Amino acid sequence: MSLKSSFSVATVCLSLLVSANSALAAGECAAGKTMKDGILTIATGNPSYFPWVIDNKPEDGKGFEAAVAYEVATRMGFEKDKVEWTTASFDESIQPGEKNFDFNLQQFSITEEREKVVDFSVPYYSAAMAVLVRKPTKEKGAKPDMASLKGLLWGADASTTALPTLNKLIEPNEKPLLYNDNNDVVAAMKANQIDAALFDLPTAMYLGAVVLDDGVVLGQFPADRTEEPDQFGLLMAEGNPLKTCVNEALEAMKADGKLASIEADWLQQTTGVPVIK
Repeated sequence: MSLKSSFSVATVCLSLLVSANSALAAGECAAGKTMKDGILTIATGNPSYFPWVIDNKPEDGKGFEAAVAYEVATRMGFEKDKVEWTTASFDESIQPGEKNFDFNLQQFSITEEREKVVDFSVPYYSAAMAVLVRKPTKEKGAKPDMASLKGLLWGADASTTALPTLNKLIEPNEKPLLYNDNNDVVAAMKANQIDAALFDLPTAMYLGAVVLDDGVVLGQFPADRTEEPDQFGLLMAEGNPLKTCVNEALEAMKADGKLASIEADWLQQTTGVPVIK
């Protein structure tokens, strides 16, 4: 065996050892801290939607948030048969008080106001900003590249980070039209007053699929190119002792690239929304 091969084998073995030790430490961290002894109870919404959960079946582990949940669980020492799913509405989950879950994930944005009454993990997703148009705009030649985007007529909610992001990233040829809120922006798009608008990716996908009959998410900017990206965290009851263990699992997923891999699988490839470069 060559020196290079020996080094590669040693590196792989060391990596596996570190991963095993990390998993063991995470499992020890979570011991005795869950609602049910030896069981991790995870909540999501009902229904839960693509691409966060596929076919409203989080137990299948398909979809971005379902996959994240099971990876966190595994790293905390809970195999799939030791995970139980439940449901909780978005509004009741962000209220103070006891919870029917160990942690909940359904695109909860981490905010200072919410952190006063519930606990959040470190972020597991920083929402990219995405370009929403209608099919006629795309059919006229709009493309997910900067030259094409500059030539569109844009609209924006004047009170959100979409406006400074639009001006900084795209620098459109014409001054964007400003509106009071996102509902007005979408109404303007329906009325053909504007060609395009920027929203965080989850919002753009929802508006394109549900609110607009012919909506198209043309492309997305990487979250690291966005000022103050909307960040999602796993939600827990205030003071939940499991928070440290959850954070350790998520930080390890970030460090070894697993979280980025899950995001690529479910929020880039599955959604088919190209990245604008």
